[in-house]
Amino acid sequence: MNKVILAAATSALFALTTANPAFAAGDVAKGKEKSAVCAGCHGADGNSAAPNFPKLAGQYEGYVSKQLTEFRDGARKDPMMTGQAAALSDDDIANLSAYFADQNIKTGAADPELVSLGKRLYQGGNVEKAIPACMGCHGPTGAGNPAAGFPALAGQHADYTAKQLEDFRSESRNNDRNSMMRDIARTLSSHEMKAVASYVSGLH
Repeated sequence: MNKVILAAATSALFALTTANPAFAAGDVAKGKEKSAVCAGCHGADGNSAAPNFPKLAGQYEGYVSKQLTEFRDGARKDPMMTGQAAALSDDDIANLSAYFADQNIKTGAADPELVSLGKRLYQGGNVEKAIPACMGCHGPTGAGNPAAGFPALAGQHADYTAKQLEDFRSESRNNDRNSMMRDIARTLSSHEMKAVASYVSGLH
C-alpha cells in the first residue's frame, strides 16, 4: 500500500519536473471573436449553463491549449469536440485559450449530502485504498498547478467532473500524463467520484 502511494507521489513529482506547458501566448481579443462558435455549449464567457459541458472560464492557457490540440489531433476522443477542433490552427487554439483563461469562473455549490466524503477525499485521500489527496496536484482551493499542467477544478460542474473520472476509469479518456488519473480513478467507486466532483464544484 505504501509503495502505491509512493508511486503516485513519484509520478506527481515527475510531472512537475517534466511538464511542458510552453504554448504560444494567445491574443485575448482574437480569441473572443473566435469563441462565438464555442458559446452554444460553453457559454459566451466560458461559463456553460449545461452541467455536461465544462466551464472553460479561468482555466489555464496551457491546459486548454493541450486539450484542444489533442481533440484536433486525435489524442483525446470526443465526437463533438473532434469535429469542432478539426479546423483550428495553432494560432486559433492559442487565442481561444488566452480568452477563456482571461474570464472568471462562476462557482457552483456542493451537494450537502456529499460534502463530508468529498472533502475527506479531496483533502486527505484514502490511505486504505491508496488514493492520494486530490489537493496534492490540484491545490487546496482547486486552483490547479499551471507549471505542472494540472488543471483548475474549483467551480467546475459536478456532472462533468464525475463523467471525466468515469472516463478515466474506463480508459475511454486516456490523455493523462503517466496514467496518473487513470490509476487514481480505478480505485474510486462511482459514489466517491460523485462526492469529490460535487465538493470541487463549490470550491473557490
